[in-house]
Amino acid sequence: MNKIYKKALVIAVCLSSVGFTLNSCKDAIDIEQPGLLDDATLFTSVSNLNDYLVGSVYANMDTNNDIYFSAVFTDEVKPGAGSGGQEYEIHRYFIDPTTGLTTGIWAQHYLVINRVNRLLAGAAKVTPAPTEVAQYNSIIAQARAIRAFCYLQLETFFAPDMKDANGLGVLLLKDVPVIDVKLPRSKNQDVYDFINADLDYARGILAYNAPAGRFYVDKGFVNAVSARFNLYRGNTTLAKQYAQDVISNAGLSLTAASAYPTMWNDTARGEIIFALNRLATGNGSSIGTRWNTNSSSITGNPMWALGRNLFNIINTTPGDIRRSVYVDPSSIIDPNYLTSTSPRDTDQLVVDKYPGKTSAATRNDLKVFRLSEMYFILAECETAANNFTGAATLIQQVRAKRYNSGTAPLPVYASSTAAYADILKERRVDLALEGHRYIDLKRLATAAGVTMDRNQTDDVVTVTNLPNTSHKYTLPIPVQEINLNPQVQQNPGY
Repeated sequence: MNKIYKKALVIAVCLSSVGFTLNSCKDAIDIEQPGLLDDATLFTSVSNLNDYLVGSVYANMDTNNDIYFSAVFTDEVKPGAGSGGQEYEIHRYFIDPTTGLTTGIWAQHYLVINRVNRLLAGAAKVTPAPTEVAQYNSIIAQARAIRAFCYLQLETFFAPDMKDANGLGVLLLKDVPVIDVKLPRSKNQDVYDFINADLDYARGILAYNAPAGRFYVDKGFVNAVSARFNLYRGNTTLAKQYAQDVISNAGLSLTAASAYPTMWNDTARGEIIFALNRLATGNGSSIGTRWNTNSSSITGNPMWALGRNLFNIINTTPGDIRRSVYVDPSSIIDPNYLTSTSPRDTDQLVVDKYPGKTSAATRNDLKVFRLSEMYFILAECETAANNFTGAATLIQQVRAKRYNSGTAPLPVYASSTAAYADILKERRVDLALEGHRYIDLKRLATAAGVTMDRNQTDDVVTVTNLPNTSHKYTLPIPVQEINLNPQVQQNPGY
């Protein structure tokens, strides 16, 4: 029996993930509680389906953990002056199957997958009126595209090698799970086939420019997912096709330096393809509290500051608007940070990329897809085809839009190694603190001839950079999943 709270539209996720066990889910479901109704009662009309899509699917989409883990684990941030030691173990690469933040990534995306599966099961029993068919089809298409995105995020963090079609993927839940379901991990190709089926369906239904703009799934979202997905799995032909489709048809252009700040304070859409809406008051996590306790200023008790080497790149590039957008003017910048006895206190690079909204200093929309990423995907695809001039032109186009003075010279790449290194550098800067760096190092560092790039002052202990070959570039399957489902195989090294 699938139960749901009538007011909150919350369905218990009967998966072995954070806060839940198979047994506890069973116990909760077996108890008849006032105010509960089953799915058959809830999903009775197209209107109900839409309410559930908005209130239970979109409302639970969240990439906050993905962004935060990627930043802390790599070279994007360093401990701030207001830090109390939170997540230092992750910053120092101590992760295992009990690590709460990595378990949260697993649980969050499976939560949304479960909601989508429930929605689709309910929709199968609803017959829309002729005037409701278009809305009905759109609801299903949006839900399936969201499910594909969630599976992509899970594969990104938990699949050891996304380019190996027969390699270990994640648990593939195609329907509403029964209480005692115990599934093995699927191979990547099986997960990919499922992702592609969802994306192909959604692509056939949805058009570009969703009525509600960047906060709802449209064809731009579908093709952006497709571009990223195919890049990660090594299919550069399809990655190029879908990235170019977004650039050509989404009705967006790269945000110029003059308007760049408004995209980050959420007063303008800019080049955002899709974002998770975070109102000043309401549901959804506050990304700003990951870096600063109260506000993105020196008085806001900064817990994490911008990584020094990342700062050095934007600080030494004349006219780069990202320097003023990423680092708050109240920051304390120590020119002698290398010889400081306490660089955490003397060199405070306050993160300001998420400056908050009016009356809500720590809340900003989570930018999931931006147009610049599509340019970077094309640049990688051109590099794979040995078209170094084409790759350089694409990188120059992004840089030119980020300079408020001076010009962006055309890079010259003499080899694929040089091209990948510059693409990785530009991704590091433009996509900073958006959840990309972890997977980018895993995917590109070796091909680019580089490694993680922490400054020696990026911790209060001796700084190290994780080797490119480390198994920790794949996250462990959570211990709750392993303990309750003996068919689940743990990732190597854990």
